[in-house]
Amino acid sequence: MREAFHGDLKQLGRQLATMCESAAAAMRDATRALLAADLRLAEQVLSADAELDVKRTECEEQAYSLLALQAPVARDLRIVLAATYCAQKIERMGDLAAHIADTARFTHPEHAVPAELADAFTELGEVAAGMADRLAALVVAPVAGAFAELEEIDTRVDRLHAAVLARISAADFPHGPQTAASLALVARFYERFGDQAVSVAKRLDFAATGETPTI
Repeated sequence: MREAFHGDLKQLGRQLATMCESAAAAMRDATRALLAADLRLAEQVLSADAELDVKRTECEEQAYSLLALQAPVARDLRIVLAATYCAQKIERMGDLAAHIADTARFTHPEHAVPAELADAFTELGEVAAGMADRLAALVVAPVAGAFAELEEIDTRVDRLHAAVLARISAADFPHGPQTAASLALVARFYERFGDQAVSVAKRLDFAATGETPTI
């Protein structure tokens, strides 16, 4: 019975890892759509977001089933409860990537990001997607200090976010207030994606150790 239960826990972890991989792919595709004004790719990201919602529901249902049928305690209980929390956060990461894709769709056929800011948004997309990739690995193979690791990576996102805001709020920004407002919102989506990834890493650390990690 316990072997079957722990098999179910592993399956739950694989479900979460798949969600992380989907969120990473969504962020990469959304960033490409944003920078290339690629309408088809933007619409693909938006369609895929509905699939991530379904995966979240499946993960939660699996977790609730384990709670009801197995009555886990201690570390096992933390893992199951963490799965429901993490599924919500990962699904939110997908939503944020979809918001970026929606910006690309809304501005098409124009480019939402001016050429001089393309490098900054490219890096934002790479770092954010990499955080989701790292979560996918951590879900199935937890390591000590995952929260600190993701928190450190997130500082790069925060620095890039701040740099974009400084650039678009400068008096000599040549593209007008409407473009500046749009870019501020898009940059915020990347920043929030990173924050959600850190929240997942924090909960994974707690599930593994029973202690809430701090920096």
